[in-house]
Amino acid sequence: MNSIDDLPLILEADQLEPLLGHEDLLIVDLCNPQLYNHSHIPGALSVAPQSMLSGVKPAAGKLPAVEQLNQMLSNIGYSKNKHIVVYDDEGGGWAGRFIWTLDVIGHKKYSYLNGGAHVWLKEGHPTESTINRPEPTRVDLKIDDSVIANKELIMNSLKDSNTMIWDARSADEYRGEKRFSQRGGHIPGAVNLEWTLAMDHDRNLRIRKDIADILEQLGITRDKNVITHCQSHHRSGFTYLVGKSLGLSIKAYDGSWSEWGNLPDTPVET
Repeated sequence: MNSIDDLPLILEADQLEPLLGHEDLLIVDLCNPQLYNHSHIPGALSVAPQSMLSGVKPAAGKLPAVEQLNQMLSNIGYSKNKHIVVYDDEGGGWAGRFIWTLDVIGHKKYSYLNGGAHVWLKEGHPTESTINRPEPTRVDLKIDDSVIANKELIMNSLKDSNTMIWDARSADEYRGEKRFSQRGGHIPGAVNLEWTLAMDHDRNLRIRKDIADILEQLGITRDKNVITHCQSHHRSGFTYLVGKSLGLSIKAYDGSWSEWGNLPDTPVET
């Protein structure tokens, strides 16, 4: 059995396949349940993305209570010594959100399957349709808020030239032409790169090889403090992951635009 001690953050399918069945590997599937029921990576455990969210409006995408996270991870047999591999069927949004959640609870042994289900299913890797249900474990988490950006942090950093805000929403949302909150537009000074533009659509939605150059042109570089968000910290799960893979100092604003755009006193640009 190959070692899982040195797996990279961005894991290729060819690297994962020989490790299937390893006792210290926990594979989390965040795909549509219908896809999971039909075909998934052998041994993978299905997790509902909603279990990572508070669900409390207007900012329903905020981190939930720690008891909810305890339950979610107990259900998949979580333990601190497991190396967790995460994937989804949409290019990395929910998978990135899960990895951010692992950072929030201080779990550092994890990888993202580059391209997720698109790569695994389209490039001929083994699958199963078995519904995997492990024995629940006792989980007692503590929150590390060092990767969480809140409204106050952003307000205090608006005039800080060392902070860059990466808005992962569509250009229409960024400009305020499409609106899912009471107010449209963007956080002053934020730069926009829609999350799907960081994916290589010719390579089954793997992360683009030139993404560091694209971000550098926007001023998102290693010497900056980067905060990423979208409408509900779903799309920005992927941009958080991309930032981590490039060694950026990055946090995610889980309140995202659903909080900022529904407050009466937050500054907005269009």
